[in-house]
Amino acid sequence: MDVQEISEILPHRYPMLMVDRILEITEDSVIGIKNVTANEPHFMGHFPGYPVMPGVMIIEAMAQVGGILVATVAPHTRGRIMFLASVEDAKFRKPVVPGDQLRIEMKLVRLKTTIAKMQGVASVDGQIAAEATLMCKLTDQLSAIQPTRQATEPQMA
Repeated sequence: MDVQEISEILPHRYPMLMVDRILEITEDSVIGIKNVTANEPHFMGHFPGYPVMPGVMIIEAMAQVGGILVATVAPHTRGRIMFLASVEDAKFRKPVVPGDQLRIEMKLVRLKTTIAKMQGVASVDGQIAAEATLMCKLTDQLSAIQPTRQATEPQMA
């Protein structure tokens, strides 16, 4: 899958689209690629003089690769948004820097109607950079963009 096909599945767009290619997809696993480039916005401040991809962005890339797996094996999830619900056992083992190519391997642990649980590993040149277990909640797009009542109503003192 190239970035055009990925964009047909994921709602993310630049600068938050974190998947450049899908190499392999089966009924319970997926392998995706994220090319890390120096012009990504987070590198301006993380860290000046020594750019390192923030761990949260690596987790986001893992979640997006997992989202492609879910959308492929469970077509009923297409057109829905997947929100990250939990991150368990996250470990960051090696800094990811511009010029690296992240290879992201995600395996489906459990898929229910509105919940997906996946385990994943992100590596660079065969060395593990990060690993985590992610749980995502599937929701309808319309309900996902509705403001919460708390955020729209004035607070009483």
